[in-house]
Amino acid sequence: MSARLAPRVGRRQALGLLASTSLFAAAPAVAAKKGGPLYKDASAPIDLRVRDLIGRMTLEEKVGQIIALWATKAEIMDDLTFSPEKASKAYPQSFGQITRPSDRRGAPNGSTQAGGVGARWRTPADTVAFINAVQKWAVEDTRLGIPILFHEESLHGYMATDATMFPMAIGLAGSFDRQLMRDVQSVIAREVRARGVHLALSPVVDIARDPRWGRIEETFGEDPYLCGEMGVAAVLGLQGESRQIGPDKVMATLKHMTGHGQPQSGENIAPAPISTRELRENFFPPFRQVVKRTGIAAVMPSYNEIDGVPSHQNKWLLGDILRGEWHFDGAVVSDYGAVPELDTIHHVQSDLEATARAALRAGVDCELPDGLAYRTLVEQVRAGKVPLEAVDLACTRMLTLKFRAGLFENPWPRRDYDALTGNAEARALALKAAHKSIALLKNDGLLPLAAGAHKRVAVIGPNAAIARLGGYSSIPRQDVSLLEGVQAKLKGKAEVVHAQGVFITQSEDRSVDEVFLADPAKNRQLIAEAVEVAKTADIILLAIGDTEQTSREGFAKNHLGDRTSLDLVGEQNDLFAAMKATGKPVVVCAINGRPPSYPAVVEGCNALLECWYPGQEGGTAMADILFGDVNPGAKLPVTVARDAGQIPIFYNRKPSSRRGYVFEDISPLFPFGHGLSYTKFDFGPPRLSAPRIGVGGSLTVEVDVRNAGTRAGDEVVQLYVHDQTASVTRPLKELKGFERVTLAPGETKTVRLTIGPEAFSLWNLDMQLVVEPGLFDIMVGPDSETLQKVTLEIA
Repeated sequence: MSARLAPRVGRRQALGLLASTSLFAAAPAVAAKKGGPLYKDASAPIDLRVRDLIGRMTLEEKVGQIIALWATKAEIMDDLTFSPEKASKAYPQSFGQITRPSDRRGAPNGSTQAGGVGARWRTPADTVAFINAVQKWAVEDTRLGIPILFHEESLHGYMATDATMFPMAIGLAGSFDRQLMRDVQSVIAREVRARGVHLALSPVVDIARDPRWGRIEETFGEDPYLCGEMGVAAVLGLQGESRQIGPDKVMATLKHMTGHGQPQSGENIAPAPISTRELRENFFPPFRQVVKRTGIAAVMPSYNEIDGVPSHQNKWLLGDILRGEWHFDGAVVSDYGAVPELDTIHHVQSDLEATARAALRAGVDCELPDGLAYRTLVEQVRAGKVPLEAVDLACTRMLTLKFRAGLFENPWPRRDYDALTGNAEARALALKAAHKSIALLKNDGLLPLAAGAHKRVAVIGPNAAIARLGGYSSIPRQDVSLLEGVQAKLKGKAEVVHAQGVFITQSEDRSVDEVFLADPAKNRQLIAEAVEVAKTADIILLAIGDTEQTSREGFAKNHLGDRTSLDLVGEQNDLFAAMKATGKPVVVCAINGRPPSYPAVVEGCNALLECWYPGQEGGTAMADILFGDVNPGAKLPVTVARDAGQIPIFYNRKPSSRRGYVFEDISPLFPFGHGLSYTKFDFGPPRLSAPRIGVGGSLTVEVDVRNAGTRAGDEVVQLYVHDQTASVTRPLKELKGFERVTLAPGETKTVRLTIGPEAFSLWNLDMQLVVEPGLFDIMVGPDSETLQKVTLEIA
């Protein structure tokens, strides 16, 4: 920062961990002494502590609290080691936050790629030592002793070495299991917090309506209700029930508000041409549910613009809606680089100083990852360009987060962080989550396989011998590929043979900028080799799909991730055709982060598993399902298009849509909510607790579900609502309830789902949220197309 304060009061020369019997790495030296300042009194209300602290701070210290360090970590490090001398020289007023302490950014030769692998990461021990050293300096050597807030990514696991990698978010959504989501996020929170990090940039509740968009894997799918339910469960898992987080919890960040998941042409950060009604009916509800039902700590605006206004300077979005209508009282933190992009990409501001003014005025409280624009605020306040009150408000919100996180009482990592990370409990949950996230989309009766029934099993394909984890992943302590899972399953029972089949891209490093498809000539040679291997086998397990390069976050013009086509790339269709031509049964394991459109594969295979990116234990989970040790029960959280020309295609469409195409089928390849089982479930007709309710009334919908097969299994009961006649057009169906149930063979369960005014409400012609009297179809079934209905009257 350009404006400096006087030199610090005192300083420590080394880390020197304090001896303590505590599980934490250093003694809680920040505890208030008798007669000390109010802000250090842990028993005082947070608002009074914040007010006391703000009253003691200089302008430079206030601005310091609303910036972060990422590439600028170089200013406070000697190689990878924190330097208190450098920190005190560069930031005598201190700073508020450090971006991703687990990575090497800012260090000499440190990778600068977001989401990179390999040498990009610090070891866990290095990360903990770094955090300890920074906190020791902040607490003991700065004038006010304000601890530093560290944040990390944790989309489907803590993005740091040795942490547990769970199935990708879109797969977890397909579980339709709120408790599983909460359990997974609780383990993620524990692993993040153990290393001394208090803020996680997760979850993503954007509804996703364009599978060309590379970030669709980060979402919970296309449906507002499902995204909201999964988002609430994720936040409760990360933060817990209390507004002040416990010792094994982290504060969550709700991303990205909003319209991010239906960008123009499917390109990341492109404009979202979405009307106000569409925002309120579909894109806002998941965010509103999380804000309404949890103590969500932070919200992150989206990169895109809506109606000509980028979200990071949208006062209506962040002020009138988020803080006004929804009463959000946490902090708004910027997406990485989004504030300067108001100038460099959107061209609605003229320079760095102007972007800072616009974002602060809109209600962005902290600029990530480096605070490049907000570092100008000291001079701007002194020049009268920015009111001091605006800085005070942003600083107040960021300090409130620190008090809610308990940083002033204990900012230290835990001594037993290693035992709390990637342990047996976490690995078992990762396996359970993978089991519950894999969906069976097609089966002609071939599955489940019996271990040993086929004496020679061929495991073939570009995704067979590698554990694909997806974006925002690091390197877990272990991972299991499909090949390894099948080999373990069939050890001593059958021979397993393998062939690459094709390579999809020239490199497997997901951090590279430019992506090149593999050499077609080399792939044709590999296909011929795979055919020879397949001919010797009794059955083919074919692992195809995407890689972390072919569909990913396109965060820059030189680092793209979106696609025009949804079909398989890298000669994978040729590989499938060659496997099919052998005459051997072919089971396809689709391993990907987005729903691919591959009608030839779907038509020609004997069975198809949608595995998504199934996490570090994915190979074991896929083998368990293939060989019948686990019965799949996941459902699709998205509609799968037949062709990219159908996009956007989603189940909750309006009645005037899908009239048809001249030469093509209008139906999706697979509908929303689809997923098969190794057993058979029978649904009875839905029953209403009352045939008629008032506009403010609620009712219970009951349906009997029977396992009519011979295996225990899971079914997801899905409830949809349709307003038959309304003042504005309404979708043909909208998901308003679901429950995943486990039934033994022959068992019948009565599932009861309660719905109220929120399920029947709409935004009327005057843009008021109301329930209009009339007739409503209440529909229940195993997916969005196989439904039985009953009529409800609202009077």
